[in-house]
Amino acid sequence: MEFLQDAHTWEAAGLVIFVGVLIYLKVPGMALAALDDRGARIRAQLDEATRLREEAERLLADIKVQREASEHHAVEIVALAQEEAARLAEDSKAKLEDQIKRRGEMAERRIALAETQAAAEVKAAAADLAAQAAEAVLAARLAAAKSDPLVDAAVSLIPTKLQ
Repeated sequence: MEFLQDAHTWEAAGLVIFVGVLIYLKVPGMALAALDDRGARIRAQLDEATRLREEAERLLADIKVQREASEHHAVEIVALAQEEAARLAEDSKAKLEDQIKRRGEMAERRIALAETQAAAEVKAAAADLAAQAAEAVLAARLAAAKSDPLVDAAVSLIPTKLQ
């Protein structure tokens, strides 16, 4: 009976009783259930993470497609803008050339009108000068001949003719 006094014997007996009580109280089942619950929660989180990753990958693919479409659309817009700018430049150039042509024609008409007016003024001045010269010549002739001999002879014959 010496083995009853041995400490190892009582340690083993206590351990067996403790394990028996744990089994009787179904502690290993509860521990396994808790571990299974925790495993299920972890599995659910992993499934959720996998689903979120797949959704993120799908969204990333959609965004890439949208980005490529947007880039293509932007290239089209730039090309259209360049075409529009070229067309507007051509239109502006044509309008500018037309406006320059019209202004040149208008300037030519004004010059022709000014030439016509200047010619008319020169003719009027020449006519005035000719009239003044004729007046001066006539005035000089009249001044030189105070009386006309024919008029004097005709006046002296009036008394004889009237009787």
